[in-house]
This record gives sequence, C-alpha cells and structure tokens, in this order.
Amino acid sequence: MISAKLGHFLDGPLSSLAKTININPNLITIAGFLITTAAAIILPQNLILGGALILFGGLFDMFDGIIARVNKRATSFGAFLDSVLDRYSDAFLFLGFSWYFYRNDSITGVCLSLGTMIGALIISYARARAEGLGKNCNIGIMERPERVVLMAVGALTGWVLPVMWIMVVLTHVTAVQRIYHVWKVMK
Repeated sequence: MISAKLGHFLDGPLSSLAKTININPNLITIAGFLITTAAAIILPQNLILGGALILFGGLFDMFDGIIARVNKRATSFGAFLDSVLDRYSDAFLFLGFSWYFYRNDSITGVCLSLGTMIGALIISYARARAEGLGKNCNIGIMERPERVVLMAVGALTGWVLPVMWIMVVLTHVTAVQRIYHVWKVMK
C-alpha cells in the first residue's frame, strides 16, 4: 500500500545525495540485511534497540534502490538479491519476535509471530508466482514497508503483542487479496 501510493517519490529529493554515493547498490542491500539480522538477534534482549535497528535497516533497504536507479546501476540481479534478502530479513525478524515472546512466556505471541511470518512469505510468493505467470500483483493492505514500520513501532513502544495481532490478520488478508486479484485477472 505504501509502495503503491508513494512508489519512487523519494528518488527526486534524495537523488543529489544518492549521486555522491559511489558504492555498489548490492553492498548497501547486504549491509541493510546484516543490520536487520542484528535487529532480529537483539530484539529478544532489547526491544528498543532492536526496533531502532529495524528502522535503520529499513533505510538501507529503501536507499539501495534509489542509489541503483539514480546512478543507473540497477540490474536484474540486484533486484533479485534485494527480494531474496528481504525474505530472509522478514523471516529473521519474525523469529526474533518469536524468541522475545518465548522468553516472556507468551505462547500467543510466539504463534502470532510465526503466523505473521507465514502470511508475509505467502504475500511474497503470491506476487512472485503471479509475475511468473505474466500478471502484475503488487496489491494489498500489508506489504513489506507496512510490516517493517509496524514491527519497529511495536518494538519501540513495547506494544508488540497488539501489533502482532494486527499484522497476523492483515498479512493473511493481503494474501487473500492477491489470490482474488490474480483469479480476477485470469478469468
């Protein structure tokens, strides 16, 4: 939803900064992935630091594409690498939250985190499969930017359980939205 509404609107305002960064965008993608992995490891011990690292890793994830587009270094492999590392990042973060809930004796939280992880992976798979069939499928209420923002907000505020309830519902709603969308366009 954020991606559909805002698209590449930051390309313009950040293009002058992006032009000064002469780093392979794939290295920025990898750095963002490593920061997010660190967030997943830190979350069970320190929600606030973990939440801050989620946001910091998210900035890298946003900026790698801007640098690639502005500096004319966008490649198919770069897009592929970004997508694959985003899936790993999502899975690691949800496992980090699951670990946090387990340490705090919340089986409900563990189940919500794992249920949300399943929903997030299905959202991604539905899009990839639809695109493999030649159909566009970037619709839905809970895409990755929304998940990253909600995870960070949950960690920074301590409202992790309510955020997971919201996310588990909305990730699966999004998966159903994508299934329905593909069914409609393929009829």
